Amino acid sequence: MSHKALPMLFINLGGEMLYILDQRLRAQSIPGEKAVKVMHDIIGTMFNKRFMDELFKPQDAYSKKAMRTVFNRLAHASIMRLNAASMDKLYDLMTMAVKYQMTLCPRPQDLLLITLNHMDAIYRFVQGNANVKQQVEKVYKQIILMYASLPAGEFVLIRQTLLGFFQDMHIRVSIFLKDKVQNNNGRFVLSKVGPVPFSCEVPGTMRFFNENGISITSVMFTAGGAYKGVMKEGVYTMVGERSTKLGTNMYSAGRGVEAAALAAPPKPVVTSKDIEQSAPNPLAKAELNLLSQLIVGDTKTPSGGAFRLNLFNTDAEEEEAEKVRPPDAVDYGTVINIDASKVQQSEELQRIMGDLQVGATSKSKSSASKGDDLLDLMDSAS
Repeated sequence: MSHKALPMLFINLGGEMLYILDQRLRAQSIPGEKAVKVMHDIIGTMFNKRFMDELFKPQDAYSKKAMRTVFNRLAHASIMRLNAASMDKLYDLMTMAVKYQMTLCPRPQDLLLITLNHMDAIYRFVQGNANVKQQVEKVYKQIILMYASLPAGEFVLIRQTLLGFFQDMHIRVSIFLKDKVQNNNGRFVLSKVGPVPFSCEVPGTMRFFNENGISITSVMFTAGGAYKGVMKEGVYTMVGERSTKLGTNMYSAGRGVEAAALAAPPKPVVTSKDIEQSAPNPLAKAELNLLSQLIVGDTKTPSGGAFRLNLFNTDAEEEEAEKVRPPDAVDYGTVINIDASKVQQSEELQRIMGDLQVGATSKSKSSASKGDDLLDLMDSAS
């Protein structure tokens, strides 16, 4: 497992979330001023300096539940509110889009190009907001510093870690189904034709070498597919041609999010690998619930300009999706306000919170408690 996969996972998922929210804000005719505020608030929280500094520290990737909790907090960092069903749909679309990109990238190094495609789109979203624009520029630099000079083997490990995160996620998305890149069981179709990875030759030539390693003759043959070579490598700088469409906005061509996720996906097949969904560890679940309570802190109540965003075609569809949610599904939209400074806090909670505090001279830190908790940082940024 790579300790450098988390920033890529977070930024790519965040980019897809912003694509979806941008499309839905337009589809629901949300006033431009409010829509811009939502996008800028979320991006500002997402790229908060302290939060990013913590995110880029070498560490294990988050679990699926922890990552879902992070994005629930992020989606509600502004005046926009989503109910549980819409949040479910938003996260499903985000995860399947990024899984598709991670699966189809021609070579592991292209993960960086996919990430930069998301960053390019995010940068365009914040034009006109100097402060947030500066935050995004700093993250560009952090990404290039961490990833641009990595060897191919490290990218292989990062890709393996990312695909491991998305393993056993097989949610059907109608855009993918219509393009015939996804089967009805939710698995992606890998094409055998198309562009080959950069610096690779197009199949169709067989060469013969002598004992000195010199090519003496070659034979052409039919490869059985339409292949084409990539003439130039994508640019790993802040500005430049990425040479791949993976990571760009697939909703920008008039394809609405309302048609993207099927309203009633089939019940997922439970496998022994899908531990978090099938038989969660009771202690881990209790720990996550406690964490969700502790991280809330003093949540800001939105002003009178708050509004609700619907990820479905109609309110009726959203209500129907709410009814069919599994009864044991975690309601990530439930927010519990806890003022940890009040004396009347329970002794048990005070003890647990004291145990979770990390001293300034502590040298032994777990992946869940390195520095300030990422979710605490997100709360302080929102």
